[in-house]
Amino acid sequence: MQDIFDLLKAHADSETAVGMSAYQRNQFPFLGIKTPVRRELTKPFIKAAKQSGVIDWDFVETAWKQDAREYQYVALDMLKAQMDLLVPDDLARFQALAMRKSWWDTVDNMAHEVGHIVVTYPETKGTMLAWSRHDDFWVRRLAILHQLFLKDQTDTALMTEILTANFGSSEFFINKAIGWALRQYSKTNPDWVREFIATHESEMTPLSIREGSKYV
Repeated sequence: MQDIFDLLKAHADSETAVGMSAYQRNQFPFLGIKTPVRRELTKPFIKAAKQSGVIDWDFVETAWKQDAREYQYVALDMLKAQMDLLVPDDLARFQALAMRKSWWDTVDNMAHEVGHIVVTYPETKGTMLAWSRHDDFWVRRLAILHQLFLKDQTDTALMTEILTANFGSSEFFINKAIGWALRQYSKTNPDWVREFIATHESEMTPLSIREGSKYV
């Protein structure tokens, strides 16, 4: 664990870090390691993690406690590589991660993994409904986006319930997510998205409508 942290520290670039932090509205400090470089540096670590057959949640927890954002990115890279090992109980872990050091860069990167759990274990759909009404809007955003990559596996009834539960929100990150979820699904089923927007137009914000109708 410490080896990968030391490796990243050794490749820190303070000048690049300023720009990376600014891009995230200075929410977090950065080492200054851009994504292609980070992935190349950590490739052996990610490969070993994938081959281990066990998710090291202690590593994820330690990475989340670090100041520099790249450590959280590495933890998410590892979870993506080990996606097939995820089980329903891990949803509670993702919820906890979404509620700490919360910002779109990490929350959005959990959507694929959460969606994989829900597709693999349909009994967890109720958890997504609970998340869609959570007090923490980042958890709600994760519920909204969890079907983002499911294409024809998308559960439209579930999507409808989650999206409509978040109508009336004044939170930018919620309304943007609603639009994004619809826009992405419109690549698979434009007729459904077109009808959804027509049905709920009076309840939706202009931002959600604009984003959701981009391809329809």
